[in-house]
Amino acid sequence: MHNVSPLKSINFGATGTEAKLQNVAFILSTYKNTCPMDRGFGWEPPIDLPLELAKSQMAAQIIEAIESNEEGIRVEEVTFTDDAPNGILIPQVKVVIEDGEI
Repeated sequence: MHNVSPLKSINFGATGTEAKLQNVAFILSTYKNTCPMDRGFGWEPPIDLPLELAKSQMAAQIIEAIESNEEGIRVEEVTFTDDAPNGILIPQVKVVIEDGEI
């Protein structure tokens, strides 16, 4: 099981497990309508919702975005760290690579 948080930098030479985890981190960092050639790619953060409702909606969208865009990845858990004064929820996921690599 691997813990993944939003992408901070890109390793253009990544292969294998590192590439898959980097792709998951990229998905976590991408909001819908921000990729010019695929406006549906990513997830859409909820706005002006109670914290727990926002977390559940974000978790569902993140799971769908990862499992539909990255083959061989299964999301086990989505958690959030929050910066409450600034109203920011930062997603973190635990994923399993299903193609034999763990």
